[in-house]
Amino acid sequence: MLFMCGIVGYIGSRPARDIVINGLKRLEYRGYDSAGIAISNGERTEIFKCAGRVRDLEEMVRSKDFDGSIAMGHTRWATHGEPNEINAHPQVSYRGHFIVVHNGIIENYARIKKHLESREVRFTSQTDTEVLANLMEHLYLEGDLSAEQAIIMALNKVEGTYGIAVYCRNEPGRLFAARQGSPLVIGVGDNENFIASDATPIVEHTQRVIYLNDDDLAVIKKDEMVLKAIRNKRVEPEVKEVDLKLGEIDKEGFPHFMLKEIFEQPRAIHDTFRGRVLPNQSGLMLGGLHNVFDTMATADRVLIVACGTSWHAGLVGEYIIEEFCRIPVEVEYASEFRYRDPVIKKGDIVLAISQSGETADTLAAIRLAKERGALVLGICNVVGSSISRETNAGVFTHAGPEIGVASTKAFTTQVVTLAMIAFEIGYRKGLLDEVRYRGLINELTSLPSKVEQALKMNDKALSLAEIYKDTANALYLGRGLLFPVAMEGALKLKEISYIHAEGYPAAEMKHGPIALIDEHMPVVVVATKENSYDKIVSNIQEVKARKGQIIAVVTEGDQVISRMADHVMEVPETISVFSAVLAVIPLQLLSYHIAVLRGCDVDQPRNLAKSVTVE
Repeated sequence: MLFMCGIVGYIGSRPARDIVINGLKRLEYRGYDSAGIAISNGERTEIFKCAGRVRDLEEMVRSKDFDGSIAMGHTRWATHGEPNEINAHPQVSYRGHFIVVHNGIIENYARIKKHLESREVRFTSQTDTEVLANLMEHLYLEGDLSAEQAIIMALNKVEGTYGIAVYCRNEPGRLFAARQGSPLVIGVGDNENFIASDATPIVEHTQRVIYLNDDDLAVIKKDEMVLKAIRNKRVEPEVKEVDLKLGEIDKEGFPHFMLKEIFEQPRAIHDTFRGRVLPNQSGLMLGGLHNVFDTMATADRVLIVACGTSWHAGLVGEYIIEEFCRIPVEVEYASEFRYRDPVIKKGDIVLAISQSGETADTLAAIRLAKERGALVLGICNVVGSSISRETNAGVFTHAGPEIGVASTKAFTTQVVTLAMIAFEIGYRKGLLDEVRYRGLINELTSLPSKVEQALKMNDKALSLAEIYKDTANALYLGRGLLFPVAMEGALKLKEISYIHAEGYPAAEMKHGPIALIDEHMPVVVVATKENSYDKIVSNIQEVKARKGQIIAVVTEGDQVISRMADHVMEVPETISVFSAVLAVIPLQLLSYHIAVLRGCDVDQPRNLAKSVTVE
């Protein structure tokens, strides 16, 4: 899982309070330990903050009946300091001049704090953000600087990552925003402007955005936005149109975003290949990779770097690429990649996979790979994200916004994207003839309807959830490319229900996990018809001999495992490459219903948030 905070800011002529709070609600998937807002009417500035969710903040603010035309808010996932009201953002400087909201980590905060304390600056929180606010103020007062100068000077002194919004009480009528390693977007409106961590909180107000780059500083008024580099050089802003509909970030009648996103997968998969399949299934056109396909076809090696669910998709990709392209593939945790001095050489391809496109560890991995001469490619979901801008080429999945913290449609669309890449490389290398190439594409286009069929397991998943909701542990087994699916199923269960679960290669069960199996242990076996089908039948018999409870995901019409298992969930028949897409659907549904029945917060599970922009 990935962690970060959410920032929303507004400056204009309208009341700012509700705009910012409603925006924070849309960003709460990024962090929800605490929340806060600063509101200014030009003469007076009030700050409200609390431990807990944005709804708690909303109640607090509405009871005070204060509003203004400038505001900035924050929803927090704690990195420095426990989640409480004191550590919540906004953080205010010692003498009250600077107000800061921040996503990221200031790595040298302790050294700066010690220096400021020696200058009689006092601190009330445990946060690195308060250190940044006090540094700005100290420079502002000591150097007789403008707010802009003090901010620039402070940012040149700090080390680490930040996406910040800043307000100076002595210079009302403008906000400042800056970025280094943490995403920030400026929304451009009519006589009003917005700041946000991503486009979701502002899409109902404007679809014109500017994506800040590292070292950018935006000086924002209601009718003007000036973009500078931290080194004080003016930068020409590039305004882009966001293709994002309001309905995509609402629940639309579903009780939770996660369930909505599970059921969106037929559409998400269709959108992933839409416009990329040539007429009559005659070929594929992945425009983002058009200029590098020949290089990919002659690559010595592919290294996939990712975290969490994206890492599981990468493991599926390893099987697919090696099968169709005959190129060796290694799948790496991005969080470990650069710390072991990996061997990377020219001729290697490094493929980064990320839903958000902002994962700090993945970004660090691709920067290292670029330094060492590899061709760096990306698969991500968010247009304008850092990974999409820092890679040499890449593909967007077009899954649409994923608000639920537990990733679902990101996984299936990433697998589909990896499959399309593999098909195209295999065809270009002459490993796939025309007939087989077209057959694979035809199966791809049939996938959304088969996912629709798999979703009919929803009622069955609910009935199984009622049986197993109180289990303490679960084991998930799979073989071949279904082993990563087992890992993904286990991850979903522990993420949102807090039940301990592990995914294992079925054959490895005998090397330890089998000791855990008894009549109380549910064992989920992903057992659609693959090359290793007969082998996994034997593994199921081993579990049954130890009285384990078998929940099997099988292909429709299965007659062997269906008689052995205690419970089965069926998915349509497909080729092996897409079995991962179909088999994961019942596992997503099972995890969802177990979590709901246990009274867990499905969309915002404890200690987790959607994206990690800190290491």
